[in-house]
Amino acid sequence: MDIQWDTELADLLGRLSDAQRQLITLLTKKADLLANRDHQGLADLMPEEESLCGELQACYQRRQSLLAEAEEAGLPSDSILSLAETLPPETDKPLQKSVQESVERSRLLRHQSVTQWVVVQRTLLHLSHMLEIIATGGQSEPTYGKGSASTSSGALMDRAA
Repeated sequence: MDIQWDTELADLLGRLSDAQRQLITLLTKKADLLANRDHQGLADLMPEEESLCGELQACYQRRQSLLAEAEEAGLPSDSILSLAETLPPETDKPLQKSVQESVERSRLLRHQSVTQWVVVQRTLLHLSHMLEIIATGGQSEPTYGKGSASTSSGALMDRAA
């Protein structure tokens, strides 16, 4: 099977680029919704997130099949960049540039995703503490002693009382 490597790689990188740009836009919207505590807006983003996830998985599967076909053809198959570097110089340069841009967008996406994950985790921790305060009536269990609450509240509290 004779594959037009430049066309196949350009198609894959084009699909990936579109999906990454859409995901960057979606994560920007999501960050705004998180900041505004818009739970309904976050829920409304779910179908778009699932669609983009499917597209990124399809890109990954296409990448894997192209690399497998490259290995069968005796071409470099460790990465799309190394495969692109084997093409003639007139097609090699634009593809290398597309690969580098894709890598940069991936780095940005990872950063945005981790940032949002941290925000959500901190929110969950805060809510957990709030529920604990509500459940215990604001009274914490004594650290030392048996059964009763500690009567000493520390130097700062004792002097203020």
